[in-house]
Amino acid sequence: MFEAIIIGLIQGITEFLPISSTGHMLIAQYFLKSPQSDAFNVLIQVGSILAAVAVFWRDILNFFLKWKESAQRDYVYKLGAAFLLTCAGGFIAKLAGLKLPEDNILPVALALIIGGLIIIGVETRAKKRQLSTNITWAIVFAVAAGQLIAAIFPGSSRSGMAIMGALLVGLARPEAVKFSFLVGIPTMFAAAALELLKAVKVEGIPPDLFTPEAFVAYAVAAVSSWLAVVWLLKFVRSRSFIPFAWYRLALGVALLVMIKISS
Repeated sequence: MFEAIIIGLIQGITEFLPISSTGHMLIAQYFLKSPQSDAFNVLIQVGSILAAVAVFWRDILNFFLKWKESAQRDYVYKLGAAFLLTCAGGFIAKLAGLKLPEDNILPVALALIIGGLIIIGVETRAKKRQLSTNITWAIVFAVAAGQLIAAIFPGSSRSGMAIMGALLVGLARPEAVKFSFLVGIPTMFAAAALELLKAVKVEGIPPDLFTPEAFVAYAVAAVSSWLAVVWLLKFVRSRSFIPFAWYRLALGVALLVMIKISS
């Protein structure tokens, strides 16, 4: 049960912060020595997705209630386009075999370090320009590209790369976080459904899926994700993502040290 709580916390806190949930889960597996089934990992990820829905439920409801407003329809069209672009790109990447293995620590460590440097570079550029709150089509393509990069390179962080993509082309930080997370909700639901079907098809229904520990991990992931998203939305109103960059660099180096010690 203690391990379930720890895993739920790690999943919940790191899923939406730009620090890589994959990197942190690898560290958890390294120290806890407690590998979980793929279906179990998908289950707790669903808790994080539902937490994002809970944070943005008013925005999601307004998509339907205010559909007649042109600005609202335009926003939904752009969300849908970013989602479809991500799905199409992910399908092409899968056919091309471009996804790196998530259980290999080295590429995750390198992605953490490179991602940290990217954040520093994007934030340095953002300080020199006027950021906008308007969602343009360039932002739609940038967010989709960011999510694809994260899908291909575990450790780069889906939320981190999507937000940096939006920030790079001129979107203000709070709006970049909101748009990236709203695009991420259907994207993550689709990915989780596919992964769950794949896991059950390969493994059958694993024994660790319907246990008290699994549901505790799910609940902890949902609550901690909700807190992380709410906190991040407040944080970016007045601060940059630079602290996350330094954290990523430190974590990437720590993983490289772990590789060296275990080799």
